[in-house]
Amino acid sequence: MTHSDQPSPLQARSGGALTGRVRVPGDKSISHRALILGALAVGETRISGLLEGADVLNTAKAMQALGARVERHGANGAAVWSVHGVGVAGFAPPDAPLDFGNSGTGCRLVMGAVAGCPIVATFDGDASLRSRPMRRVLDPLELMGARVGDAQEGGRLPLTLKGARDPLPILYRTPVASAQIKSAVLLAGLSAPGVTTVIETEASRDHTELMLKHFGAVITSLREGSHGRRIALAGQPELHGAEVVVPADPSSAAFPIVAALIVEGSDLVLTDVMTNPLRTGLFTTLREMGGSIEESEVRGDAGEPMAQFRVRASKLRGVEVPPERAPSMIDEYLVLAVAASFAEGTTIMRGLQELRVKESDRLEATAAMLRVNGVKVEIAGDDLIVEGRGHVPGGGLVATHMDHRIAMSALVMGLASDKPVTVDDTAFIATSFPTFIPMMRGLGAEFS
Repeated sequence: MTHSDQPSPLQARSGGALTGRVRVPGDKSISHRALILGALAVGETRISGLLEGADVLNTAKAMQALGARVERHGANGAAVWSVHGVGVAGFAPPDAPLDFGNSGTGCRLVMGAVAGCPIVATFDGDASLRSRPMRRVLDPLELMGARVGDAQEGGRLPLTLKGARDPLPILYRTPVASAQIKSAVLLAGLSAPGVTTVIETEASRDHTELMLKHFGAVITSLREGSHGRRIALAGQPELHGAEVVVPADPSSAAFPIVAALIVEGSDLVLTDVMTNPLRTGLFTTLREMGGSIEESEVRGDAGEPMAQFRVRASKLRGVEVPPERAPSMIDEYLVLAVAASFAEGTTIMRGLQELRVKESDRLEATAAMLRVNGVKVEIAGDDLIVEGRGHVPGGGLVATHMDHRIAMSALVMGLASDKPVTVDDTAFIATSFPTFIPMMRGLGAEFS
């Protein structure tokens, strides 16, 4: 719906070392939340470093359609976005369906925000998003008083959501570790009287909690069990517009980082990379594999820490990645599998069931990406097992399944494989990392 039907194939081949200093685009999770909370606040929110990818731009359009004023100021590379909000529960009914393109995050979080408003809105997206499950978010929102109509089978898009006139605060235990479920409940809970509580058995990324606090909400997050959290939000606050500096996205930084580790002689510096501990599982794992990743210049903004990374080519070894690390790196397993392919020995990644309900079935798609390039890989239940031999034969054509992370992971693989690697379509890279191809070429990557 939001992308051209004409595929854009690309081939990556090994060449010289990757060198230079870059800042990858702003974090997608923070960008979505800054726009949404800015729209629910009173006054002006100014956002610098916003990721200007298709996913985030669709969220910006949705906020405009719901009554907020969203404007972009300045030139490329130094743009500042302003959002003039409508206040908690202040959204207006949109004149047309809200189209989120490929973005599950934008769609599910806005569902939560709309669920607490007495309006009706229709949610839609591209073919990939239409195939993804929404029931896990809709179930708690219905407990809070929202109603779903005209949904496709299994609660899939397109669907119509009628927000609650008198939303109810609830205590909700998330069935899986999902920041999207938690965030949707908390955003709906802004409009409810009393306290809305979310309990997680496994802690998911906490960007919503940190940003709610930054905008003036009263919210607490306490440890629950061995790995979980109990988050309690006081409803009906008056959120105030805020300044937000979006740090560089660690999920986007993952691609040049892995590329630098596997391409001989590489030496890269990446600036302002978010180092929130609930997002750094990949960096922990790569260091365990022997990767040279050094941090310096640590600082923070809006509760989010960030640092400069220096990454140098390294000899990697296979490791076992525990299942409890999955929430902190769920989007990075694809490119970790690439690193594991170039390592010596077996890498076992456990507990990856969430990969089956992403933009594609990423578990199967990752295995297929490796197999077509000569890597021995096995799926055992929800575990991915990669037999690394220190090199990758390459030569394969990778089916991306409209998934930006598969496309970028395969291109990274091709930069160090024996033979070039081709991806069938790069169009969807624009959803999260629109500058990926020119940025990597500027560092020395050979794409054609």
